[in-house]
Amino acid sequence: MPDVLQPAPTGRAKCRGCGKPLAKGELRFGESVSNPFAEGETQRWFHLVCAACMRPAQLLAVLDTDGSDVPEREWLRATAVTGAAHRRLPRLLRAERAGSGRASCRLCREPIAKGTFRFALQLFEEDLRPAPIGFLHPRCSEAYFGTRDVLERVVKLTPELTHEEVAEIGELLARPGPSVAKARPPDDSGSSTQSA
Repeated sequence: MPDVLQPAPTGRAKCRGCGKPLAKGELRFGESVSNPFAEGETQRWFHLVCAACMRPAQLLAVLDTDGSDVPEREWLRATAVTGAAHRRLPRLLRAERAGSGRASCRLCREPIAKGTFRFALQLFEEDLRPAPIGFLHPRCSEAYFGTRDVLERVVKLTPELTHEEVAEIGELLARPGPSVAKARPPDDSGSSTQSA
C-alpha cells in the first residue's frame, strides 16, 4: 500500500500529527505503515501542513510523483526539504504557553517559566502513536534543531496564535541561546522521563 494524497471522504478521521479532525473533502496525506493489530498495512492520516512538518521525507516522495496540483505545493515541498535536512525538526509539534514552571527545556535543562512560550516536541513511536518527549525554549531552537528558522513552521502548526504572540515568539527566537558546541546533547532515545 503506497503513501497517498487524497480527499477525506468523511470528517471522522483525525490527523496523527496535531490530533485535530480532517475536514470532509480536505486533501490529506496517508502514510502507509505496518498494521500492529492485524496482518498487512494501514494508513495514518495527516493534514498536509502536519505531514510537511512532521513526516517530511514521506511527503516529499509523494509530492514529487503525484503532487503537481496540490495547493501550496511549493511551501509544502520547501518545508519538507528543510525538515528532511534537519533530523530533529520534525519533532516540533506546536508553540504553547507553559502552564506551570515545572517543565525543563530538553536542551539546556533549565526550567521553562510559567506563562512563557515553549515549543512542544513529539516523536513517532513504532506502535503508530506520537509520544510527547518534552519542551524546548525558543532560544534553544538553533542548537537543538540545527536551524533558528522555525517561525513560519510554528505559525502553521499553531494557527490560533495572534499576531502579537507570533511577534513575541519571533523575539524569543532572536535571543541568543546555547551554542551547538556548548549545548549538552539531549538523550535521543525519545524517552519522556526526563522532560516532565
